Amino acid sequence: MDDALLGADLEDIEATAVMEEPNDGADEAKDDARAEADPAAESQPADVDGAVAGANEAPAEAEAEAQPEPEPEPEVAERGPGPGADLTDEQLEERTLALLFASPDPLSVGRLVSLLERPPAARVRAAIEAIGPRLQAAELPLQLRGIRGGYMLMTIPEMGAVVGRLAKGPAIERISPAALETLSIVAYRQPVTKAEIEAIRGVQAGPILRSLVDRGLAKVTGRADVPGHPLQYGTTKDFLDRFGLMGLDELPRDAELARD
Repeated sequence: MDDALLGADLEDIEATAVMEEPNDGADEAKDDARAEADPAAESQPADVDGAVAGANEAPAEAEAEAQPEPEPEPEVAERGPGPGADLTDEQLEERTLALLFASPDPLSVGRLVSLLERPPAARVRAAIEAIGPRLQAAELPLQLRGIRGGYMLMTIPEMGAVVGRLAKGPAIERISPAALETLSIVAYRQPVTKAEIEAIRGVQAGPILRSLVDRGLAKVTGRADVPGHPLQYGTTKDFLDRFGLMGLDELPRDAELARD
């Protein structure tokens, strides 16, 4: 009984193997038929692969040649004169004066050119220079001052007490002689370290420096490239506002101090 079953299983395995064997003869016949139809295909097998690769690459090359190269973006050119160039000198002075009067902050020449719709900068400078004498001729208690790299309308010093009544906050603290001396060293020697200030003054400068920083007249600008890397100090924009300076280049020079 077991031998009969074993024989049946062997017959099934042989039949399955016959069914799964590849038909080599049929494949060879198909290859011969293709060779007779195209003899060149059999003689140049390597060229076929090259032709396929070339066919795949050719459209990409053609597309690259057909597609124009992107043009470089044009450089941002300086904007030319705008509608403000058509204003007369008197109109330009009036508009410049109105802007300076209305602005709570100093206005630079470049900012005024933009607000006035791009008249030539030289004409804006001329208008600014004409405003001062115009205010004096009108005997108005106003003056034009250069502050922090720009220009601003301010009241004349004689009106300080009257205008001061408008202030709701505490009065501005006066600077002591020691603090003023320290601030002067910072202004002329900046960036300067605390040790350098103390070497010049001969006394400790730490508390005074901290008070100047708290008042917004001095600030830390970095660290010195020396052992220990001490802090360096410089002046602020509030310093320029407080002393009515357009920039540090307006600080009195040695000759002016000696003459005074």
